[in-house]
Amino acid sequence: MKIKNLLCNSVALAIMTSGSFNLVYAQNNPGSNHGNKFEQLGSLISDPNIFRTASGAPGSMYWQQKADYVIHAEIDEVNQILKGSETITYTNNSPDELRYLWLQLDENEHADNAENKIFDESTLNARMSVDQLKSFVPEKKGFGVNILKVTDASNKALTYSINYTMMRIELPLGLKPGGKFVFNIDWNYKISDRMVEGGRGGLEYFQKDDNYLYTIAQWFPRMAVYSDFQGWQNKQFTGRGEFALAFGDYKVNITVPSDHIVGATGECQNYAQVLNATQMNRWKQAQQTKEPIEIVTLDEAKQAMQNKSKTKKTWVYEAKNVRDFAFVSSRRLVWDAMKVNEGVEGNKPMAMSYYGPEAYPLYRKYSTKATAHTLKVYSKYTIPYPYPVAISVEAANGMEYPMICFNYGRADEDGTYSEAIKYGMIGVIIHEVGHNFFPMIVNSDERQWTWMDEGLNTFLQYLAEQEWDKDFPSRRGPAHKIADYMKLPKDQLEPIMTNSENIVQFGPNAYAKPATALNILRETIMGRELFDYAFKEYARRWEFKHPTPADFFRTMEDASAVDLDWFWRGWFFGTDAVEIALENVTQYSMTGANPLKTAKEGKEAFDKDLNTISRQRNITENLEFLVEKDTSLLDFYNKWDRFAVKPSDEAGYQNFYKSLDQKAKDIFDGKISFYELNFKNNGGLVMPLIIEWTFADGSKELDRIPAYIWRKNELEVSKVFAKSKEVTAIKLDPYRETADIDESNNAWPRQANPSRFEIFQNQGSVVRGQSSATNPMKEAKKK
Repeated sequence: MKIKNLLCNSVALAIMTSGSFNLVYAQNNPGSNHGNKFEQLGSLISDPNIFRTASGAPGSMYWQQKADYVIHAEIDEVNQILKGSETITYTNNSPDELRYLWLQLDENEHADNAENKIFDESTLNARMSVDQLKSFVPEKKGFGVNILKVTDASNKALTYSINYTMMRIELPLGLKPGGKFVFNIDWNYKISDRMVEGGRGGLEYFQKDDNYLYTIAQWFPRMAVYSDFQGWQNKQFTGRGEFALAFGDYKVNITVPSDHIVGATGECQNYAQVLNATQMNRWKQAQQTKEPIEIVTLDEAKQAMQNKSKTKKTWVYEAKNVRDFAFVSSRRLVWDAMKVNEGVEGNKPMAMSYYGPEAYPLYRKYSTKATAHTLKVYSKYTIPYPYPVAISVEAANGMEYPMICFNYGRADEDGTYSEAIKYGMIGVIIHEVGHNFFPMIVNSDERQWTWMDEGLNTFLQYLAEQEWDKDFPSRRGPAHKIADYMKLPKDQLEPIMTNSENIVQFGPNAYAKPATALNILRETIMGRELFDYAFKEYARRWEFKHPTPADFFRTMEDASAVDLDWFWRGWFFGTDAVEIALENVTQYSMTGANPLKTAKEGKEAFDKDLNTISRQRNITENLEFLVEKDTSLLDFYNKWDRFAVKPSDEAGYQNFYKSLDQKAKDIFDGKISFYELNFKNNGGLVMPLIIEWTFADGSKELDRIPAYIWRKNELEVSKVFAKSKEVTAIKLDPYRETADIDESNNAWPRQANPSRFEIFQNQGSVVRGQSSATNPMKEAKKK
């Protein structure tokens, strides 16, 4: 650190005699350093209109379509075929006349001629396995949707055309605003093994007991969204970008082998017919208790796995105001449930779990409770959960649908599991159950903007994890955990606003970075109170509607009075990283005010500056000359003092000093030091400056400077701080809350970061003395 004095010259003295003391701050000449980081988003987002206001709320003329379904479905367990027929009632609430309708056939992602099987690049390596090479050989498996019949309400055939995962139905007459159109579709498809083919829905085969678990999703022809901001959303489904769907009411009849247990979106209307008397009593009991109760027990599931029924049952489910429908069916399911009696304002939903024997040690203990916890936490930060049920299903994957989701979390064969599996399972359950809020209720377009549901949901997942356990090992949320991604080369990065299919690092970009950005907004930029209010307002405005990014951005600003355009521009529309360096520290202290002190310091400085061998020899020679010429000249030479203080100067100073307030006196007495800190923006992303001061007495102090300090010079800034105690250390971003990708230049004095080798060595000295049960480099197993 450089140390300098603030000299009191004649100009400063003139200022002081007027009774005030001013520090003049130099303005940096912005020049080429002034970019557009603080400009408003402008054309980057859509203009407001009568459908979507400039405040981010739905406009006075906002509209959305509705699609109601009556569906009959059957699983043919022998041939692994799903058969279905549906009647759709489509309501045109738009101001436009429609000549055709678009529907989604998502199962065609598995078809033999599916585009997603050929549109990714591929390469050969010198050493490859047979399985790797087989993937290049086309194979006909017969997957994909077979449309058997499309008719209108009077059973007249309708003309339709299929383009990969989209089907266009031509209307006999234009569907006018406010009109309804009723039509029927019959279809079937071969159920794919999702453990082999991939994808979200399908079957899983358990060879050990020769049984199947069916997780049926994206399984029926579903209406595409027609909206005010893009017309028909008929972008093809390739397996990554998920779904855009219309709200509606569902009645679904599901026919399965009679020993199957079915869990689904909505409420079952005929438990009395599909459950036995004992199970029905347990179901009633579960609605009165605060602990999960097994409606179908582990012993009953194991018994059903051995005795496969040849008869069938039909489960009837109804769901109101949902955008989709999914279900699970299997004879190898344990089912437990409990009522969520508190934490969800105006509602007491049922939290339930379905899982196989291999998941029992984990799911019986945690799943339903984690589901209930999620509903409470998300309701606190958004809107009260409005649906009557929320279901978690163990299915060795993670995927979400209204009121039901599929998760992972299986124990080892001996019933044990690691801490990593336990926390991973709880985190996935929270995440997937949380999707009920985003996008199942706040219904954004996943196909276009993955981050609007995955990013917002991952942010809330982090909050829920930390409320579940203050030491929960959350993978996403804390700012420093995104730094490794943000420091990647630019050709491996895309803005958050990038379409799903074009993202290289999908998880970090669509999940982690937006979640981190929101956490930074809450903790560092806006503060919890302002953020929580605005975020809750966004959920309230757009529940059961179709928001866009502009609606989110505008609402967060409108409800908080915080200009965040610079933040959206940097974090969501750019790929810059946070890398702010504490470049230089200079200390200034006040001198030159007291004439006596000035004289003394001036003489010391003068003598020190002129203390040379030449001067000493010249003085000696001059004294000898004066003695020879005239001793009176010698007396004058010895008595003359160029730093002597006149009595009038001293008196003037004392009078001035008495007129000062205490703060000014402290400055003149040197009790307050001034520190000029120079910061350099190496990464490009502007952020607040959070500065921790450590003093000689061991105390600490924190200063927070808003990001607006960069608005006139985006490359480097300086800031002066006054401190009344001796500073021994300065640290930038001490709590790692800005996602700085290089922390080695954040401290004064510079602190050497340990190398990976040093870290390993330091840990090793501790690890060698630990048992395997507490060794942090091994996963301890829990019974």
